[in-house]
Amino acid sequence: MPHTGRRAELLMPAGSLDKLKTAVLYGADAVYLGTPDLSLRSKSEFTLEEVVEGIEFAHRYGKRVYLTLNLFSHNKDIDKLPDYVETVRKVKPDGLIVADPGVFMFVKQQAPELELHVSTQANVCSWQSVQFWQNQGASLCVLGREVSFEELTEIREKCPDIKLEAFVHGAMCMTYSGRCLLSNFMAERGANQGACANSCRWKYKVHMQLKDGTTKELKLTEENLELFDFLLEEEMRPGDFMPIEEDDRGSYILNSKDLCIMPKLDDYLRIGVDSLKVEGRGKSVYYVALIARAYRMAIDDWYKDPDNWKADDYMAELLTVPSRGYTYAFHEGRLTNHSHGYENTGTLADWEYAGMVMSVEEDAFLIEAKNRLAAGDVLEFVPPLTASSGGRETILLRIYEFERVKSGKVVDVINPGHETLFRVPFSAFDREDLATLQERLPVNTIIRKERSLTQEQWDRLKLDTETRLIESGKGSDEAYAERRDNLQQSQAEADNSRRPRTPRLGIEGCCGKGCNGCLVFWHDPAYTKARTLLAKKKQGEMFDRDMREDLLPQDAHVEEVI
Repeated sequence: MPHTGRRAELLMPAGSLDKLKTAVLYGADAVYLGTPDLSLRSKSEFTLEEVVEGIEFAHRYGKRVYLTLNLFSHNKDIDKLPDYVETVRKVKPDGLIVADPGVFMFVKQQAPELELHVSTQANVCSWQSVQFWQNQGASLCVLGREVSFEELTEIREKCPDIKLEAFVHGAMCMTYSGRCLLSNFMAERGANQGACANSCRWKYKVHMQLKDGTTKELKLTEENLELFDFLLEEEMRPGDFMPIEEDDRGSYILNSKDLCIMPKLDDYLRIGVDSLKVEGRGKSVYYVALIARAYRMAIDDWYKDPDNWKADDYMAELLTVPSRGYTYAFHEGRLTNHSHGYENTGTLADWEYAGMVMSVEEDAFLIEAKNRLAAGDVLEFVPPLTASSGGRETILLRIYEFERVKSGKVVDVINPGHETLFRVPFSAFDREDLATLQERLPVNTIIRKERSLTQEQWDRLKLDTETRLIESGKGSDEAYAERRDNLQQSQAEADNSRRPRTPRLGIEGCCGKGCNGCLVFWHDPAYTKARTLLAKKKQGEMFDRDMREDLLPQDAHVEEVI
């Protein structure tokens, strides 16, 4: 199908006012938000006053704001609606996201000027359902995550006169687009009232019940492991035994990996999906900034040159943000076992949130640390896309000391939670153009750094990589099994020692980044040829892969990252 001419918007989550501002600065076309009582996010940090401020901020940048009113209402909620709708119409959002037909009817009657969007909670999965909501007066339908790309294409063809929105990134729910009672049952927290306890991501164990009614944990040992197979049999499929895999660590049989459509994003842009939605109102500022940045660049680059567009560089950006591993989910029509994470439920990446530029003085940046920082860490400054440089060019800085702003004390470690504000003079960026540095790294610039991981965590990332390759048709079941076994072995050994991907203090070899202060790189005669070339490059600009063997000695230990 040729490109329809519709230009997609990037819709980012905003769980707080800070996150809203970050989303706008890092590339969102629109944001969605709500107050805790009526928005299906009981932990939302917005007051109504902050909603007003957020809308005004977004509109100054020419961005849209959609408010969420997407709970399934009970009788107790109805009395709140008049005041809420009256407040909403005063702040003039660009759309109101609604799931409940009764709420939809109420808003349509009381505030007909408001544009209404049908929430994913309404489980719209067919072109007929889209047409129904269009006839009720909806301007946009958010399609359920269960819609395949083939179905999405047909819906677009049959419903050309209404805007369509599809999820492209974020956590997946193990039930039908959030219609879950597991949280209610396990924790008395209503998932459809904005208080989901994420019970599907808890660890579960198999127990056996004896004939006398007592229940005991079934301990699996080398002696009895081969004696048992655990099987499920569904009533209407007699003889069709489905295995349950569990070891002594338990099992995460309901734990979905996170949705990531980036490798297929060109399909969505080509057929004319109007809004590309990212999940995550409960996620961090770091998540909001870097996910928005990656999708913004990917979308803009596709529209500039769709024939030569590739997802690799943007995926590399997404991998710096912790996730449960990525999956295409229902894109191909049905899930596979690779869409689930059976080994653990945590989010993970080999990068982490290092800090944020809080203010800019005449000769220095004031930075707030968000994680532990130590001498030798390489900080990567990732500026907003609204920066003068366009935000695509990051800047690396290896740092060896931290000057606390409050006390003036110089230390070699900064821990979060205690005097986290430190000063970095412009002079530390000795290989950058200092005249433009302030404009390129404005206030609210996000800073990341590589994270030290345990062997178990490294093995988890390798397994995640293999599952992505399999979903893209490039991996193998044999490699997957090997990496799964490696992960299970490292989990059993439980070694908590951590190691970074690349050297911190510049004495273990060259990581290929050539950033300031790397002792081995700048003083070892073995790197003379490489230094000559790198002197012509910007700080942090790495060697090309095909130049590595010619420039660096055999024992340089340069990581694959270059």
